[in-house]
Amino acid sequence: MAAFFASVEQMDRPEWRGRPIGVTNGERGTCIITASYEARAFGVKTGMRVKEAKQLCPGFIQVASRPVRYTEVSSAIMAALEDITPDIEIFSVDEAFLDLTHCQSYYNTTAEQIGRLIKQTVFDASGLRCAVGISGDKTTAKWAAKREKVGLTVVPPWDAEATLANEPVTELCGISDGIGAFLKARGVERCGDMKRIPISAVAQRFGNPGRRLWLMAQGRDPEPVQQETAPAKSLGHGKVIAPDTRDRELLLMYYLHMAEKVGRRLRKNDLEAQTFAISLRTDLGGIGAKYRTVAATDDGAAIYALAKTFIDKRWGGQGGFQVQINALDPRPAAQQGDLFATVTTAADSLNATVDAINEKFGAFAVHRAPLVRRTDMPNVISPCWRPSGHRESIDY
Repeated sequence: MAAFFASVEQMDRPEWRGRPIGVTNGERGTCIITASYEARAFGVKTGMRVKEAKQLCPGFIQVASRPVRYTEVSSAIMAALEDITPDIEIFSVDEAFLDLTHCQSYYNTTAEQIGRLIKQTVFDASGLRCAVGISGDKTTAKWAAKREKVGLTVVPPWDAEATLANEPVTELCGISDGIGAFLKARGVERCGDMKRIPISAVAQRFGNPGRRLWLMAQGRDPEPVQQETAPAKSLGHGKVIAPDTRDRELLLMYYLHMAEKVGRRLRKNDLEAQTFAISLRTDLGGIGAKYRTVAATDDGAAIYALAKTFIDKRWGGQGGFQVQINALDPRPAAQQGDLFATVTTAADSLNATVDAINEKFGAFAVHRAPLVRRTDMPNVISPCWRPSGHRESIDY
């Protein structure tokens, strides 16, 4: 989708169409989640501070995000795309892969015509325009979709290797700056350079994903469309807060909020965890630590106790701008417990009751008293949101 969140806002608010807007986490958000193309023309980009955006862009409009609205539009789009092919991978809130292999005889038409059908289907379902890329593998198709912001680009599979040859490898999905640096040190800066090194050189460092990277650069990504969401390898919540926050009680309130959100999300997905990473990002760098509970848990109070330990032992008064709690080893909840672990049936009963109330009346309708101060902390939506499973996380 083209500047998805901003496009939804401009669709719903006609007076913002053609004007530079930036979506932030609430009215007091300081960091831009996404910007309209009118704002991008002035250099405004994702991750930029609102203050800087206003300096770059005269008439810049800050817009509070509405995650529930974005998921409504996304869900409508994904449902409509399933009418084109049942083989669909929801890659993120505004992106999907469609495998048309099994539908070719049904459509009996060209790739360009199917691309136009996809674009019209998305527009009919949402009122928004999108970019479509078509090729013989996922990576090349995704690269093609980035060529034009609301266009259609087709790369025939037999032309994929030559088409990608002069592109920087970091333009491909999955090749971060870190992987890019590893490849550059071995003389691989563009996709066409990849064949100069043996596949074993990448596989030795990155395993099977390395073998995939080697093939991706040649337009031969072997990964099929993934229709099932993989089990969670980690599960967490973070919050960008006011810059240079040094108030201990305020930091603890933010950590309490994140702990309750992580606990709620674990319970919703019948998961629990025992190892948690607590971190704080500051202008001087990040600080963090890993802690373990006595037994695997899904209780926000137990997770919050770890955050308090982190603040007491690792925080030195630095001004922070982002808090984060991650459950590092989520697992199915119905496992054999530790023989010597204390069974907290009271906490389990309390959490079940609170979850039921919040499910009926809205997230945090009932909450712990310190979270009264969280009123300016609206929910956010992760780019990797899915309409079901552990990635569906905006409501808690």
